[in-house]
Order: sequence, then structure tokens, then C-alpha cells
Amino acid sequence: MWMEGGVVFWVIVVIGALALLVFFERLLHLRRARIDYRDFIKGVCNVLEKGNTDEALMLCEETPGPVSAVVDAAVSHRNESHETLRDVVGTTGHAQLSLLERRLVFLSLSCEIAPLCGLFGAVLSALQIAQTLSAQSQVVVTTDLSGGLTRAILCVLAGILVSIECHVLYAMLMSRIERIALEIDAGSAEIVAFLTRRGGGEAEAADAAS
Repeated sequence: MWMEGGVVFWVIVVIGALALLVFFERLLHLRRARIDYRDFIKGVCNVLEKGNTDEALMLCEETPGPVSAVVDAAVSHRNESHETLRDVVGTTGHAQLSLLERRLVFLSLSCEIAPLCGLFGAVLSALQIAQTLSAQSQVVVTTDLSGGLTRAILCVLAGILVSIECHVLYAMLMSRIERIALEIDAGSAEIVAFLTRRGGGEAEAADAAS
């Protein structure tokens, strides 16, 4: 029965298989991207308190994930004004989110393309049935009609199933990305507040020394 699906049916199957590959690739990437950002930021702040800026930057480079990239950008621009620091951290955070959402557009499009492909396959099968009805004898028509109906049903069924699959996979990935986005926002606020306080404390110490 599966071999009677036709070309459009197998195109839909390929779309579903590619969606699974994209899902697992993104899932592994998102798992690597998640860290215990509270402990990480606490460690960076402790290192900065000791005046070891290079060690703090090295710690950011060795730690995977978007939170470490945001903290790295903040530490690199620690001497900038508060507004500039916030802009740099915000820009870096948006860039990291864009990297996390790579290839998700394929899942989003597949949600809409798969059922349309199924409908297209069903229409092609209906046209073939209509041509058979107008050109063949009654005995041949019965056999061809059964095959055409099978192709139409398989195409529609495959399109619906792949669309459901892509919706579920997309929602699962987006829920993980939203959690990471919250961690980025929380980490950004913490490191900006720390660097702002530290900058203000250093300025007061310099005024007292002068």
C-alpha cells in the first residue's frame, strides 16, 4: 500500500524525515546551550572581584551557551557607560537567540507545506481518475479507480500526520528556547547590575584616593 502513494507521498515522507533530523540537531544544540547560569555568573563575579579580568573572560570563552556569550560581551565592555553596556548586552542576547532559532523556520514552513502537498497529491490522483474514467473500459477503470483513491488518501493522510509532527516538534523546541531566553534576560540583568555597582565603587575609590 505504501508503494502506491506516488511521488507526492514520498515527498511528504522526506519532509517528515528532515523535520526529525532538524529537531534532534536543534535539541542537542539547545541541551549544550543550557547551563546553571546562576553559578556561572557568581563565579565570574567572584573572579572579577579579585581583579582577574582575563581569567573571567577565559571562563566565558570556555563555557558554552548564550549566557556565557552575553557575560563575555558585558565584561569586555565593562568600562563603558551603563546605557552602552545595556545596549551591548541586549544586542548580544538577540544575536544568541537568533542562533538558537536557526533551522526552526523549516519546521514552521513544514507545518503548512505538508498538508498542502497532501492536498496537491489528492488533486493529482483525482485528475488521473477522471482521465481514466473518460478513456478506459469499465474493467480497467475499476482497478485504476482503486489505485487512484489509495494514492489520494495516502497523500492527505501523510500530509496531516507530518503537519502534526512538525507542530509538536516546533512547540517543544520553542519552549526550550523560551526558557533559555529567560535565563539570558536574568543573566544580563545580573551582570550589568554587578558591573555598574563595581564601576561606581571603583570611581568612588579613585575620588577618595585623589
